[in-house]
Amino acid sequence: MRGHVITDAIPEDLDTPEQRARMADELVEALVEVHAVDWTQLGLDGFGRPTGYLERQLRRFNGLWEHNKTREVPEFEEVSRWLAANLPESPPATIVHGDYRLGNTMMASGAPARLRAIFDWEMATIGDPLADIGYMMLHWTQSDDAGNSRFNLQSVTARPGFPSRQELVARYEERSGRSMQALSWYVTLALWKAVAFMEGNYKRAISGSTDDPYLKSFGDGVIELAQRALDVTRNGF
Repeated sequence: MRGHVITDAIPEDLDTPEQRARMADELVEALVEVHAVDWTQLGLDGFGRPTGYLERQLRRFNGLWEHNKTREVPEFEEVSRWLAANLPESPPATIVHGDYRLGNTMMASGAPARLRAIFDWEMATIGDPLADIGYMMLHWTQSDDAGNSRFNLQSVTARPGFPSRQELVARYEERSGRSMQALSWYVTLALWKAVAFMEGNYKRAISGSTDDPYLKSFGDGVIELAQRALDVTRNGF
């Protein structure tokens, strides 16, 4: 595939408020399309279990945390209890990408902005589609955000033309017909999972299995993510 993968820079031909807004529309439309696929007709019956997805996520990442943790993080434990106590009822199962964000797509060269491809499907499964929306919110910065997280994989969405997180969610809700009432739960889930993942990277760094100085900086970053997750449980995303 040929085109642009956009993370912290936008090619000149797409770097206008109008084209930024169109990129966001393309991103939402593509995810709506993925979630609308009738996976039962594509031979994907064994690709994932359509029921119990959220419960499995909680079990898996609680276990991953116990394996990865290098210290006690009370915020992680509190969020874990909150997630279990507030488990929402999932909508009908769909294909779930698992790592859906602007930086895992490709835009065609030249205006108007057109999404050409979605990459990095290794986390894909059958499950709750709102998990993709919750995860996408982690990487969608706004101009009024207090500061960029060290784990944020894209920063361009704070520029004029890109919609806010709330506006992006509203577009998905309108076009998919799925309620976003419980979305704060899914955003919390995504942050909480990131804590468990990143603690594993930090563990590798301090155990000497890697000398990457970036991974060594994850110690404070993991705490930052855990605090963000706890804040969402109290104040919404």
